[in-house]
Amino acid sequence: MPGYEIKLERNSKKCEKEEKVEKSKVKKAIQKGNMEGARIHAENAIRQKNQALNYLRMSARVDAVASRVQTALTTRKVTQSMAGVVKAMDAAMKSMNLEKISGLMDKFESQFEDLDVQSSYMENAMSQTTTTNIGIESGVAIRTSGQYRYINCSESRTG
Repeated sequence: MPGYEIKLERNSKKCEKEEKVEKSKVKKAIQKGNMEGARIHAENAIRQKNQALNYLRMSARVDAVASRVQTALTTRKVTQSMAGVVKAMDAAMKSMNLEKISGLMDKFESQFEDLDVQSSYMENAMSQTTTTNIGIESGVAIRTSGQYRYINCSESRTG
């Protein structure tokens, strides 16, 4: 799914630009006394704003799904690798080769550490995308330098 989030974000930005164009048309129509035209342009601006938000929501959902898929693939890979280590440990235990058993135990512990690191990374990535997806309902999520920042619109309003 790489690239889909970027395309969705580009589409969102395009809609935001269109929204600004429509807002300027509203202003011009009001200055000319064309209230019907202003209303039409205002509806277009609202539609563009909603579409931009929909693209951002979809981008967050795609990002969350991609993270979940990556977690599943990583877990499966590590599980298969660990199963092989367990079989090798079983064979080493039967032969009572202490050097081989020690080496396999080291490998097993290393695999567990790798799993912990990968699981932690994936959980962090998933929590960020899920937070963005949830938070966008009551505010605005801004992505900068690969991270999302949330601005709560209801708190920033005055009077």
